[in-house]
Amino acid sequence: MMLQDKVAVVAGVGPGLGRAIALGCARAGADVVLAARNESVLAAVAKEVEQLGRRALAAPTDLTDDAAVAALADSALQAFGRVDVLVYNAFAAPAFADLTAIDVDAVRASLETDVFGALRITQRLAPTLTEHNGAIVMINAMVVRQSKPSFGAYRMSKSGLLALAQSLSTELGPSGVRVNTVMPNYVWSDGLRGYFAYLAQERGITEKQVYDETAASLDLRRLPEADEVANAVVFLASDLASAITGQCLDVNAGELHR
Repeated sequence: MMLQDKVAVVAGVGPGLGRAIALGCARAGADVVLAARNESVLAAVAKEVEQLGRRALAAPTDLTDDAAVAALADSALQAFGRVDVLVYNAFAAPAFADLTAIDVDAVRASLETDVFGALRITQRLAPTLTEHNGAIVMINAMVVRQSKPSFGAYRMSKSGLLALAQSLSTELGPSGVRVNTVMPNYVWSDGLRGYFAYLAQERGITEKQVYDETAASLDLRRLPEADEVANAVVFLASDLASAITGQCLDVNAGELHR
């Protein structure tokens, strides 16, 4: 029970990795505050958290809105009296186009969620995290380590998130708050399954062939499951990582080494 009786805020709860992180925190003993826009997903995941014997608060939130984020922080403190862990998993799909031709407003939109949203909620929760020697874990993406045509806006937003996490580690470290990053690439969940099904149909092959081709360059010859990424998050949020801060943990089944 690595997070026994702690309170975790998971911002960006969808049916894939966000759900896995929330349930991973609950299995580790935490009560969980669930934040995202999709109320039906929040309600479903909250029910699963409660079935694990932990308390859950579903808090529909637009993480790009200052007032909504303030309300989320207030609701968490009113419900549980404290916050020990913040996991930022919110993500806005960027525009995929060359930076020399891309709509700047489209880039700004992804930054609002991916970077500024993380900063907003950290500012609101910093006092309670400081009071309880808390931990922050931000979910990034392997695009930071790669350079591909049309991926510039995506790389910009995730690079900004990484810089934010590292800078917050320096600022909050003297107060006892740790800030780390988990960086997956492919995560085998429903969203990726759907994308692989699309690729398979386009190419006239099976989904398994798409999977095997993708996994062929990974040391483990398989893609990480959402629960495996969540396990890394729980570790970094727990006291087992009490001397780890400012770090980025790759969870990619050996796709890249550094």
